[in-house]
Amino acid sequence: MWRVSILGHMTFETGTKRRSVGHAMPHGRTWAPVVALSAAVTVLVASEFLPASVLPAMAADLGVSVGVAGLAVAATAIAGAVTAPSIAVLLPRADRRWVLVGLLAAGTVSNLAVAVAPSFPILLAGRLVIGVAIAGFWSFAFGAGTYAVPGRDGVVSAGLAFGVSVASVAGVPLASLVGDEIGWRAAFAGAAAITAVVAVGVAAAVPPVPAHPAAGFAMLRRVLARGRLLAGVVCVLLAALGNFSAYPYIRLAIGRVDSEGTTWLLLAWGVGGVAGSLVAGALARRLRFLAAAAPLLLAAGLLVTATAASLPLLAVAIVVWGVGFNMVPAATQLWVTRVEPERAEPATALQVTAFQLAITLGAVVGGALVDNRGVAAALLTGSALALAAGLGFASIRIVRR
Repeated sequence: MWRVSILGHMTFETGTKRRSVGHAMPHGRTWAPVVALSAAVTVLVASEFLPASVLPAMAADLGVSVGVAGLAVAATAIAGAVTAPSIAVLLPRADRRWVLVGLLAAGTVSNLAVAVAPSFPILLAGRLVIGVAIAGFWSFAFGAGTYAVPGRDGVVSAGLAFGVSVASVAGVPLASLVGDEIGWRAAFAGAAAITAVVAVGVAAAVPPVPAHPAAGFAMLRRVLARGRLLAGVVCVLLAALGNFSAYPYIRLAIGRVDSEGTTWLLLAWGVGGVAGSLVAGALARRLRFLAAAAPLLLAAGLLVTATAASLPLLAVAIVVWGVGFNMVPAATQLWVTRVEPERAEPATALQVTAFQLAITLGAVVGGALVDNRGVAAALLTGSALALAAGLGFASIRIVRR
């Protein structure tokens, strides 16, 4: 029978014979696969939130309102939520390396389509494609990374989360600068070119990654029957929803205390995010603590941001917010794959679905709260949701298999 561990180790047993498949690391360990996958996450996440950097110019050029143009982000999240649990079912036997490369190629085409889109419906179609690319890539990247670098699941997960942080710190502001100086279409064209280069890098750095022999609908169905996993996925949704109900309005939260400090405080959030990714990797062995601590830190950061009356206290809160939230992707990815080590692909896909749903729901919940109650209400609601997630993870025991 086949057995697959959380690290992607694959063994084939027949009678008393047992042999390993893959995992030969020629001439020592190489970190190139992790670097390539992290770079891919950076460019895909930057592409996901790229419209937010150029929204007014994009809306004016296409003749739609800013509110309508904002659907370019929501459409991406919706496409991702639908794609994440289904892509492994549609591609049960495909080499995961080439699936990843194909998804990056789709991301390239998506960005290029947006760059030349003559109308908003065509742009929206392109954005749906990037949603598929992002969700699919997240679903397969962890397994591919741990297969390429066995025994380093914490490092792989932290590397992927680091890619998200880099996109927040450098990718989105850089896209905004390009959009302001050259034009929003140039920003998407540049993203397309970088995504194509990263696709080549992934093809070169990541070894062939065989699919789990039981991958497909049956595996997904078995995962959906796991109560402990589903409880954790609900906690993932709550933590991500807590962040995305508040993060789109972080500028308003900062402006409430000191409007002149917006730029450097946003940078501080991003630096906190990078630190959070590294902390998550360092604490990977204390997984139950990590999974609970990440949303609890997020809750604390949001609470203090909502109530801070001075710039120093606000600065501390913003950094804690950045650390806490950017620990969440790595912590929850490790958590779901530890709970379901032999069904890591569909477990990770459910985690991705929870994040994508949270992005969409967060825009609705946060927007309604800001419009009717003010930005503090959105922050406090986000804090309560993150607190619930942290307490939930603390209450779920991880059973080693």
